[in-house]
Amino acid sequence: MKGIRGKIILFWAILLMGLQVHAGGITLIQEINAAPVDFDGKEVRLKGIPKDPTRLPFVDLKMYVLEDSSGEITVLTEFDLPKMNEEITIRVKVKSLAIFKGEAVGLTVTELERYERQQEI
Repeated sequence: MKGIRGKIILFWAILLMGLQVHAGGITLIQEINAAPVDFDGKEVRLKGIPKDPTRLPFVDLKMYVLEDSSGEITVLTEFDLPKMNEEITIRVKVKSLAIFKGEAVGLTVTELERYERQQEI
């Protein structure tokens, strides 16, 4: 009986730890920065405050830094730059230019969809 009870407790502990990290389907920026290889080629949702916009018109490059409570990451976008200093949620694709000996090189985060905070009426 102890064996079954232990397995059940272990199962729930693992499940709850996973839910805590990805509560609401939002990935913390620190998770990507700490282990970009684990996210290579995956789509995730990020939530944070955009800042430091950059737009280079001759090469049609737009990017901004997204900051959450855990860190910052640069986001490339084909959309209009978001309003700065107003929280947004975005769906992004994480890719690395190369993976060399288990280490990601050239991390890129590309915005696929944006969910801006709805204005209250």
